[in-house]
Parts: sequence; C-alpha cells; structure tokens
Amino acid sequence: MFPYSRLQANFRFYLSLAALLSASLSAVQPILAQEQAPQVGQDWVAATLCSEGSRSVDLDQPLSFTFTETDGNNSRHLSAQQAGLTTADMPKLELAWAVAFPETSSLRAAPVIIGSTIFYAATDSGRVFALDTNSGCAKWVYNAETRLRSSMAYGEIEGEGTLVFSDGRGMIHAVNAKNGESVWVASGQASNNQAMITGTPVIHEDKIIVPLSGSGVITGGNPKFECCENHGAVTALNVRTGEKLWEYHTMPAAQYTGMVSSTGVKQRGPSGAPIWTTPTIDSERGQIYVTTGENTSHPTTATSDSVIALNLETGEENWVFQALENDMWNFGCSAKGPNCIVLADTNSVDFDFGGPAILVESGDKELLIAGQKSGDIWALDPDTGALVWNQRVGEGTALGGNHWGIATDSERAFMTINDPGNRSENNRPGIYTYFVGTGEPSWSFEVQPDCDGRSDRLRRCESLYGFSATPLSVDGAVITAGLDGRLFVFNSDTGEQLFQFDTAKDFETVNGVEGYGGSIDSHSISAGSGMLFVGSGYGSFGQVAGNVLLAFKPAE
Repeated sequence: MFPYSRLQANFRFYLSLAALLSASLSAVQPILAQEQAPQVGQDWVAATLCSEGSRSVDLDQPLSFTFTETDGNNSRHLSAQQAGLTTADMPKLELAWAVAFPETSSLRAAPVIIGSTIFYAATDSGRVFALDTNSGCAKWVYNAETRLRSSMAYGEIEGEGTLVFSDGRGMIHAVNAKNGESVWVASGQASNNQAMITGTPVIHEDKIIVPLSGSGVITGGNPKFECCENHGAVTALNVRTGEKLWEYHTMPAAQYTGMVSSTGVKQRGPSGAPIWTTPTIDSERGQIYVTTGENTSHPTTATSDSVIALNLETGEENWVFQALENDMWNFGCSAKGPNCIVLADTNSVDFDFGGPAILVESGDKELLIAGQKSGDIWALDPDTGALVWNQRVGEGTALGGNHWGIATDSERAFMTINDPGNRSENNRPGIYTYFVGTGEPSWSFEVQPDCDGRSDRLRRCESLYGFSATPLSVDGAVITAGLDGRLFVFNSDTGEQLFQFDTAKDFETVNGVEGYGGSIDSHSISAGSGMLFVGSGYGSFGQVAGNVLLAFKPAE
C-alpha cells in the first residue's frame, strides 16, 4: 500500500509552495500551483482553424448544453433530446477526435454547445474556441490575453447570441457567439476589489450575476502576511453594458482583531466565506442561491460553509443555512503555519461547498440540494433554508468529499466523492446516489485504484483516483471520471457500468499539438449534438496535468 506519510508530505509541499509564491503575486493569479506546459509558437492557433469556407456559426440550431440552464438552475441533467444521446448509445461510445492546447496543464471549464458548435474555454491558454463538433477545428478564436477561470454562460443580449465568462483579473467578458468579437469587458469585482472569479457568471433577464471567491486561503500560508481580509461577494451587472447594479458581501470588511500570530504578525478578520461556484436563480421566489467556503481567519462568521439565499433584485440576504460552524482554514494550516490559529471551538477542516445548489422538484414540493467537501449532501426548503434531509459518505477532506458539486435527474441525486489519500478505512471514493424526495440511498459504486501499467504517467495513482469532477446525467445514464483519468458511465437506475475509457495517455490531435491526458476534475464533462466531451488534465493539487479535449460519439 502506498504510504500516506509520503502523500501528506507531497500535498503539504504543493500547498506551501503555492502559498509562498502567492505573496508576491496579485490576488487574481491562479489559486493553486500548476505544472507549466512547454511553450510553443502561435502557429498552433492557425493550425486549429477550420478551412475558410467552414467557419460559419449557426446560432439558430438547438442549444444543447450550458453549465447553467436557461432558467438559471444547475441540475447537470440533459434529456436524450437535449444531448442527442440515449442510454443505449453509451456502451457504443468511441473517440471521434481530440484537440490539444499548448501552454496548458489544466482543463477546468464547461462549454456551451449549440448545434454543430462547441464553445470551449481552454483556460490556461487565455482563449475561447468555437470548435466544430464534427471535426474539432476552430471556426473562430477569441484571445482574452490573460488566463481564464470560469465556464461560460450563454444568452441573447440586444438580440445577439452572447457568451459571458470571467478571466484571472476579475474581469467579465461578453463575446459575440457568432463571430468571436468582443461586445464589452467590465470588472466583476465588488467594492473591496480583492476577489477572484472562479464560478460561472449567470445571465438572467437584464442582469449578469457574478460570484466572487478569494485568494485569502492562499495568502494565509505566508507567515509574514497579516491574515486575512479577503472575503466572498456577489455582484450584479447590467447585461448590456457591464455596469454594476448591486453587490452583496458575505461579511463586513476585516479589521485588526487584536490577535497576534506566534511570529508576532497582527491578525485581521473576519475573512473568507468565498463563493467558489455558480449561483442558482429561482425566478419564482425572486431568489439567488449561492454556496460558500470556510473562514480564513478569526472571528468566524455565520456565512461560512453555507447555502445563502439572496434577493434577486437587491442582493439583500434572505436566509442562511450553515452546514458547519467555526471552520477556519488557510494554506498555513497545511503545514501548521503561524496564520493557522486554532481556538478551542475551531474545526479547521476546510469543508466548503465547491459546487452549486440545485433546485429540484420532488412530488408537490421543491428542494434545494447541495454537496459539501465533508461528504455531506443536504436537502433544504428553498423558502426558509430549513433542513429537510441529510446524508454523509466518509469523513471528508480538504480536497475530498464532494469537491465540485452534484447532478440530479429529479428522481435521484448523484454525488461524487474524491477522498484522496487512503487515510483511513472510512474514506469512500466513488459515486453515491440518493432518492431526491426522501434522501434514502439508491445505488453506489466505490472506485478502486488501477495502477497496472499506468504508474509511470500517474503519480500516486494508488491514492489519487477518486471521483472529483462534477457528474453529468444524460437520459438514463450518469457520467463521471477520476483523478487517474478514467472515464465511467453508469446506468442511472441500477448502477450498471456501461462504459469505461482511459484518458491518461497520449493522443493524436486534429491540430497537430502534442496531446496528453491526465486527471479529470472540476467541470470537465459535457454533452450535446450527439456527442460526449471530456477535458482531460488537471495539474493543480499535485494531480496529473493534461491538455486535451476529447470528443466521443456512438459507433455507427
């Protein structure tokens, strides 16, 4: 068995390195240290383009996939009609094409798929591509000239189909989906101007709702940093201009608390409760639902590790459900640094919500369901935030439990569990399903490592193999993937395995860029236009870097 002490040492190294480096970087730099892929010339962009006569984008074709549905929900479910795929198609999937992106180590974003075009943000490259679903060539390329962070939203603005997404500087880009031309670029920042944007902005009528995360979790690892002041927020922008309409803060501005670290550095607070993921819109109730992370310094607040309902028109707080009190964690805690001050009531476990809440109809009522890094899945009353049911799998970890969110087909909720490290017999990496109405368990699949012939490519494959990526439900199937690059498809009703594919290998690509897969994480799985798309490679957290977007379709 792979020794956990070695895993822990490596994990602490990566976290501490990221923390120390971040002290000299802007708060909008990438949140985690990543492997750097080799640089190549710009001719790869030209090599990716379709021929001159094959670059038209037809926005009148059906919209197959967006991370956030047109009604503002985040169910991660597609009907057979929406996806162009049925459950019966899944065992027949085969690789159709692969496209690779240089200077890229992590593919984290979900695309927008309309007809024969998949709009894809290769985040490290700073570019958005309008790719032909049949061939993988690019109809147009938009260069943001900085690293991108979020998935994309799609909607009509002034009668034009428009893509909206964020970059690493906290700016929001609105881009014409037909031709890739910029409509406007505006700041998504709140007035404290401290945050990053990790989750996907949501287009709703005349507003763009922007979730703001934070960098304090990183900078807290620097022993000389006066930890911490950064905190989560939400801004609402005018959909036509990008002008800010209102903002919400998860807590008041930080002040010096009188606490001093063991090295004599003054402490600030409150801080933290970042909003890492995409808001959910509830038009009927006039509410926005956001989920938050941990506090990064004392005093802790009632808004950390929480689900929060906001007024859609004003941004005012309607209710808060806190899943875990007094969770104070920053990168200093990974190596017992001086900015990790643990009081008698401090949990210090980093059990934040990394995925959105999902609004689900169950019989004659609606529920709001969300997964947490503790391994918990929560079902709440959307009117009040009151708890309806709760289940838990394993013990949870800073990178484990449910890392990036769940999916649901309205009958079942599908929760992926990462739990890296093999730290105890209670770790349960895999996928677990629950009936939405009652919370009762349905079926589960506990994944096991597969290192045979794969250990040279996959560092620590004995311990990094859990399901971290957000699952996707298509018709009667659910799709998920592991940190070791394996793609799985299961029958949603029975748990029967329908398909498996190893993406952690080299690929011949349509654009001639050297392609290689790695860990599958974040929001890398999507479907539409009769195809399944997977971004393979996630070089953060010491996981396996990669740079390929893979397209699968059923064999003829």
